[in-house]
Amino acid sequence: MTLNSQVVVKIKRLNDNAKIPRYEHPGDSGADLVSIIDYTLQPLERFAIATGLSAEIPMGYELQVRPRSGLALKHGITVLNTPGTIDAGYRGEIKVILINLGSEPFHIVQGQKIAQLVIAPVILGQFQEVDELSPSIRGSGGFGSTGVSYVEVKGDG
Repeated sequence: MTLNSQVVVKIKRLNDNAKIPRYEHPGDSGADLVSIIDYTLQPLERFAIATGLSAEIPMGYELQVRPRSGLALKHGITVLNTPGTIDAGYRGEIKVILINLGSEPFHIVQGQKIAQLVIAPVILGQFQEVDELSPSIRGSGGFGSTGVSYVEVKGDG
């Protein structure tokens, strides 16, 4: 297996209990982020969980904070602003905004994996104001305009 090129992200511990993000398995795209606090997240409560880390991200990249699928499926715990964006110029503490969509309180303990950190390239757009846009098949159809199900139609063929 060949690894893609790697990008160096400098990480600073702001707390002795902070854990440097790491990939659990070869080929993983997300490195685990760990809580440095104990906290009980009540149903429908959202809270910014401290990681005790700050980062220096190279220009042209961002860090994305994403949910852990196991926490989402088993407990209804997810990252509220998925994906959370950490811009290259930010040097403050990385915090994870978790929300409990489950029906039971969820206990987060210090050292627990709470989210994943993914590094992604940033492509800047050049926003150009115009008087008209070219037409498209979809047009201005918005939410739900493409229907709610897919039914395969078989011919007599």
